[in-house]
Amino acid sequence: MTSGRGSIGSMGELLVEFICTGKDGHNRQPSIYAGPYPSGAPGIFIDQAARVGARTIFSGAVGADAFGQVLLDRFASVRVSDALVRVAAGVPTGSAFVSYNSDGTRDFVFNIAHSAAAHLPVGEAAIASFASFGLDAFHISGSTLGDPKMAAAALHICKALHGRGVAISFDPNVRKELLTDPSYMDTVRALLEIATFVLPSAEDAAVLFPGESFETFSQRFHEAGARYVVLKRGEAGCVGSLAGGTIEAFDAHAVEVVDPTGAGDCFCATFVALVTQGFAFGEALRFANAAGALAVCKTGPMEGNSSLAEIEAFLGKRP
Repeated sequence: MTSGRGSIGSMGELLVEFICTGKDGHNRQPSIYAGPYPSGAPGIFIDQAARVGARTIFSGAVGADAFGQVLLDRFASVRVSDALVRVAAGVPTGSAFVSYNSDGTRDFVFNIAHSAAAHLPVGEAAIASFASFGLDAFHISGSTLGDPKMAAAALHICKALHGRGVAISFDPNVRKELLTDPSYMDTVRALLEIATFVLPSAEDAAVLFPGESFETFSQRFHEAGARYVVLKRGEAGCVGSLAGGTIEAFDAHAVEVVDPTGAGDCFCATFVALVTQGFAFGEALRFANAAGALAVCKTGPMEGNSSLAEIEAFLGKRP
């Protein structure tokens, strides 16, 4: 590996999450909830990227309330630049309430549409700020594409940065409830076309590339210009392909799953951050696989995020 330090940007929804301490209530029964936990898929990503050594900046928005301060404090604690995080007056910070079920499924209630989440800095001013930061990579999570205005802004920024030589990282994070919206799928396809890092989950691949093997769709993306294609397979581990033909695969680590929320975002952040810092492809993938395992071991979507030293210690204990 090199001693370089990658510069990574991201944008999207910021929220706090409350987790029901009981199971099978489906958010419909009086219960005790734990929180507020800082959350939002792109926020989880940028927090983890910073933890493993990347220089980071984020565009988002929070309300002028205690929950917004939770997110601002979290970013400050890991030195994510909040130069593009807006504190929006008159609207609350976004929130999510999650209730777990005995079969492992989750029920969510989101309060995002009328929150501060979509009031983030966008347009030419944001593009100029990202560009001046000297980005090596810019990440988008598919969770951000559910809001049409935010999706359009994300695509505009990605195309502009791509045109300036910034590598685009895309985790499709498909929202099945949005699949009937043509504009949603058009944005997903447009981002896949310009992505240097294509980072789907197995669930994403089943929707986006039905019936295709990893070797088939990864090769197609490589031919279109992607350098890295990685498939997150949950309990089956991961497999990744590097342009030129190198394929690496790692089995999942056996850990007790406490809270799976955010594990995929943590995986993606670790991989992109380490690659942009000069880590070899296989090494970055191995560390990302371990970071994803660590992420599920604690309650709270960002609480399982880990430093490079913590990942190394975890791997050192593995057989």
